[in-house]
Amino acid sequence: MEKLFNLPDLGEGLTESEILSWRVAVGENVELNQIIAEVETAKAVVELPSPFSGVVTRLFEPAGAVVNVGNPIISFDVPATHQIEEPAGQKAQESTAAAKGAAPTRQPTLVGYGAAVESAGRPSRRGRVTAAAVEADPQSESTPKMAAGAVTGAVRARPPVRKLARDSHVDLSTVFGSGEGGLITREDVVKAVSRSLEESADTAPEFGQGHQAADVKPASSNGETRVAVRGVRKATATAMVASAFSAPHVTEFLSVDVTETMELVDRLRAMPRLADVKITITSVVAKAVSLLLARHQGLNSRWDEASGEIIEYHYVNLGIAAATERGLLVPVLKGSQALRLEQVAGEISALTAAARSGSITPAQLSGATFTMSNIGVFGVDSGTPILPPGQSGILAIGQVRKMPWEYRDEVALRKVMTLSLSFDHRVVDGEQGAKFLSELGLILRDPALLIASV
Repeated sequence: MEKLFNLPDLGEGLTESEILSWRVAVGENVELNQIIAEVETAKAVVELPSPFSGVVTRLFEPAGAVVNVGNPIISFDVPATHQIEEPAGQKAQESTAAAKGAAPTRQPTLVGYGAAVESAGRPSRRGRVTAAAVEADPQSESTPKMAAGAVTGAVRARPPVRKLARDSHVDLSTVFGSGEGGLITREDVVKAVSRSLEESADTAPEFGQGHQAADVKPASSNGETRVAVRGVRKATATAMVASAFSAPHVTEFLSVDVTETMELVDRLRAMPRLADVKITITSVVAKAVSLLLARHQGLNSRWDEASGEIIEYHYVNLGIAAATERGLLVPVLKGSQALRLEQVAGEISALTAAARSGSITPAQLSGATFTMSNIGVFGVDSGTPILPPGQSGILAIGQVRKMPWEYRDEVALRKVMTLSLSFDHRVVDGEQGAKFLSELGLILRDPALLIASV
């Protein structure tokens, strides 16, 4: 019997994935849980295990194709004795739900939950196909069809929201409106962008790294080359457009004498018990920021457009931007306010290494409440970072360089760094942002004040 395997929801509400490579071919016999493909979401590279034991009869998409969640990607000829039985009571549960008019529950797959089952009264997400909508015909080479009535209803959104959606490349027919009568709000569009992926502007080390040859078209006669925008880069661009057009940004700057902090870093590196920990200026700033956010709640909050409320977090999940060959990724230190300095340093090293190797998981890239970006590693003094969607603050730290500086009423050569803080002016006003920067600057001038902040 032929069995279809649809691209599953790999987590975090992502709607599509790119097939990087197939590990199997048509006619090949595969075992249950054997890796059949490697796919890339906007957040991570994931290996897909086979949900069946049988012979591969068809590969619906080639390597390099971008596939919507729920669309079929492979089919198997599965012997009747090898079919996976449905969980006990599942058929009865679905029959009861159908009789009562309720939507069937989503059933778990080997790598997460399958595509959400759409109800007749709600617009389906573009290109999404449920198991019931796919007609498996072994004799037909036609593509699977959507079930009748899968796409319904008109989109309701005000003109400014429609413009934001256009600028953010968001199809409003895929967005569920949280406003009165199903009206789509700005927050709904921003959330749709956030699901595609997080985080800031693209700072990959070299333009074009991480793309397969199929993504780069040969240079034309006019000397131009076209590079496909997919995965992390596509999601980053979309998220940044949505953030720039939805949150009123303000950026404040502060140059700080960090000579004593750099001396502290050198002393910590020389300690035998910290020999295996990479203490850096980034880890010291991260620890200080994690402590200060408890006193500056506005910067550790988000604006909820739908409810007209500000949601304050009483924990700190600190995002640390990392440039990788796939583009900018932002691993998240969960509960960083409770971590010791050496733990913060160790977590930053481990997470950024995982991001650059491609082994990081979507869960490790989500949930940030505040973000830091070290642009100093590229020899830059300052910048105007764009807020990640759903956050109210982001801090960029510049390079540390020697400069003439006032020190004890004299001019001396000191190590100086510039801090750039961007924040959502709906949540944080200029005074609050300035106080946060000022307190952070005091700690970096005299790191002994970290003890007073604990």
